[in-house]
Amino acid sequence: MSDDGYLQRFRRQGDIVVVGASLTGLRAAEALRDEGFTGTITMVGDEPHEPYDRPPLSKQVLLGLVPPDHTALPRTRDIDAKWRLGVAATGLDLAGKRVRLSDGDTLDYDRLLITTGVRARPWPNPMEAQLDGVFVLRTRDDAARLHHRLKAGPRRVLVIGAGFTGSEIASACRERGLAVTVAERGPSPLVGALGGVVGAVATELHRAHGVDLRCGVQVTGLEGDPAGRVRKAHFSDGESVEAEVVVVCLGATRNTEWLADSGLGAGPRGIACDAGCRAFDVRGIVTDDVFVAGDVARSPHPLFGYQFLSLEHWGNAVAQAQIAAHNMVSASAERRPHLWMPSFWSAQFGVNIKSVGVPPMADQIVVTQGSLADHRFTAAYGHQGRVIAAVTFDQAKWLDFYERQIERAASFPPEPPNVDRRPEGLQPVPAGFPDPSVPSHGPSVTLSGHSPTDRRITFTPTRA
Repeated sequence: MSDDGYLQRFRRQGDIVVVGASLTGLRAAEALRDEGFTGTITMVGDEPHEPYDRPPLSKQVLLGLVPPDHTALPRTRDIDAKWRLGVAATGLDLAGKRVRLSDGDTLDYDRLLITTGVRARPWPNPMEAQLDGVFVLRTRDDAARLHHRLKAGPRRVLVIGAGFTGSEIASACRERGLAVTVAERGPSPLVGALGGVVGAVATELHRAHGVDLRCGVQVTGLEGDPAGRVRKAHFSDGESVEAEVVVVCLGATRNTEWLADSGLGAGPRGIACDAGCRAFDVRGIVTDDVFVAGDVARSPHPLFGYQFLSLEHWGNAVAQAQIAAHNMVSASAERRPHLWMPSFWSAQFGVNIKSVGVPPMADQIVVTQGSLADHRFTAAYGHQGRVIAAVTFDQAKWLDFYERQIERAASFPPEPPNVDRRPEGLQPVPAGFPDPSVPSHGPSVTLSGHSPTDRRITFTPTRA
């Protein structure tokens, strides 16, 4: 047997540990088996549940259309894995190739895949966060508890933060006929993710559906009654509102604390990796046996100036899992880069919102189809004279066209493929993103660094 053949057989054997029993972890394990890996796969997850789907939690589950325990992810194949559920990873020994677990056990690995994702950022005052009626929404158990409380019919719900999750929760509350107040420190909902122009449309949607929307304010404190139940919230403008349920939607924190002092390049912004999903160590040297994928990963993308992107996207999680799995069992010459086009979708207030590219990178926006006033439109985002993103409100049919524009680094403003009624015309205007140094709720893409060169390229991916 040749050296190459021996190495190939070796990479399809051994012990692989996947830390993160998530969508990414499951799809990676399935892909490993599809790639011919015959060794041991151990799945580690801090929740007691096998991998489940998160998007329905803020939509169908809160509306009572799908029970929380009916969100398990479908399996594409048997992965024949060892499951360590309800046990968190607490440390990593890179030199010894060993993962430490919260129950005191350790797991040795030949290759490691980290898919620990993110968790909801809690209310910053621990005592107030413990009040009965204060919730976050990230896990299946979070959704079950919040659904139970909403079903009881609280007099008013307060949602803190009007990013995608907060807006979807507000929409579900209104669909259930509940009074809801939304407090957003930015000038409009979705401003951190889609900018101020689109945020103004989101503002109209909230108010048209009866949401008591308070923008430009922060919640300064939560007040409880003698029994420890939340009853009131105080705002930075001196106002207050009584609420029996408070849902904290202040964004996400990447699950990297367990990697402190491990030697990996991990921190609050995620785990840095190359385009092939191999993790960097703290010296900037790529590892060959530790891979990372999903929400916790920071990887460079050539379409966006080689920025390191952290993508909290369902599609990215699946695509990156497959690339990571392939590269874990492949020789160097056969490895592939992760060049998935960022995309996102949300359903709120009866509107289907979809985007491609990286809107927060933009400095300009132009409406190319439809009308902002009608809440049905397509808008393209521009940066340094090229198209870098697009968003649609109930016009998803145009997304494929704009995805191709982004891939070929088309000039901005683009020439639209068809002309609908466009009262706004085709004049670009500032996109209206907040100062990046000021935190805002809801970005689903985080820009966290770039290469010294800013090259324009044409990228033509292979389509399945």
